[in-house]
Amino acid sequence: MLLALTVLSSLPLVFWSPDISLAAAERKSDLSTASPESVGVSSERLRRLDAGMKGLVDEGKLAGIVTLLARHGKVVHFSAAGKQDIRQPALVRKDSIFRIYSMTKPVTGVAMMMLHEEGKWRLDDPVSKYIPEFSSLKVRVGENADGTPKLEAARRSMTMRELMTHTAGLAYGLGNDPVDKMYRETRVLNSAATLQSMIEGLAKLPLLAQPGARWYYSIAVDVQGYLVEKFSGQQFDEFLQTRIFQPLGMKDTAFYLPKEKLLRLALVHGEDATGKLTPPSDNRGDPTVKPLGPSGGGGLFSTAEDYLRFAQMLLDGGQLNGVRLLAPRTVEMMRTNHVQPEALKTMRPGNGWGMDFSVVMDAAAAGEPFSNGAYYWWGAAGTWFWIDPVEDFTFIGMIQHQNTRTSTEIHGLSRNLVYQAILN
Repeated sequence: MLLALTVLSSLPLVFWSPDISLAAAERKSDLSTASPESVGVSSERLRRLDAGMKGLVDEGKLAGIVTLLARHGKVVHFSAAGKQDIRQPALVRKDSIFRIYSMTKPVTGVAMMMLHEEGKWRLDDPVSKYIPEFSSLKVRVGENADGTPKLEAARRSMTMRELMTHTAGLAYGLGNDPVDKMYRETRVLNSAATLQSMIEGLAKLPLLAQPGARWYYSIAVDVQGYLVEKFSGQQFDEFLQTRIFQPLGMKDTAFYLPKEKLLRLALVHGEDATGKLTPPSDNRGDPTVKPLGPSGGGGLFSTAEDYLRFAQMLLDGGQLNGVRLLAPRTVEMMRTNHVQPEALKTMRPGNGWGMDFSVVMDAAAAGEPFSNGAYYWWGAAGTWFWIDPVEDFTFIGMIQHQNTRTSTEIHGLSRNLVYQAILN
């Protein structure tokens, strides 16, 4: 997921994105089960999706999987297969709970845009207006003879727009940039830290580029979580619960789990050099402990059904079954590409980047059966989703597998099997 894109200007370009239909923006999607044929999907062809996903478990490539497809606001496929832990007998259930990691980011983005609609901030505001600690940031431009980083002053403050689109100059601690190494050494994303201490730690570290100069997948969405607290006057997790999860009926989505839900938790598996599944490790922390600084970039637990409700809200123009979180135009802004054309050459062909989503601009160039205007993202343990406004459907996939190559292969397989089942 780490990309480095050169952005020619901090000013956004707005690229084509299909309008959300009036019908979708006003309809009431109850997400009840319907026959595939009633919404233009072939039952016979949909069985290929079920067989393909379950086959991954039977072949020993995955411990377990849940997949969910809804079209025109109706669920036409909901399947679970495999185990939550290959060492234990408990099977994956439709309501199994998964660490969704970076699928947290779109949720944080929605929280930010809700506050944007309330006038709490504007896209071209300097971030330092709200985070004074970021007023005098330095930029790493090289290395001195003694091995210390060579720094220069940031030419200007990063803007809120740049913070929302990974062009603020921040790193993540995951890549090979020297600033990433500094993030790792200082443990700026330490899960035991508060959001305030994270901000204070970031203020002491250099940017990896001048604000607006590069697209780089980053800690920016964790900073957004801090700003949700500043703008709303609520704790970040409380805002998400009261303003997003409860209104949408997302009853199993949170930053930690009560002990009674542990029996439904799927664990993250790995694979060895031969591709064979390896048992879960115990180094991911206690899921029942409430984090001091909940991660807006990757801290949520959720279920397939819960995340479908969130995704369907976006597909329906910011509302679900009459409960509105965002205006349709706000959702369109989020799912519109904001990266300059020249920078797109270093991304996957046909793809762009909106606000907390990857956006499909040219499906033919992408070499995938997406529609233009589809948007998607995924998590570090392989969970994935996409929303297709043209075909009017949402797809959610839940696995817990720590191998990016295997996960992306599964994502591609699911796309082929979903689109071949849609007939009209």
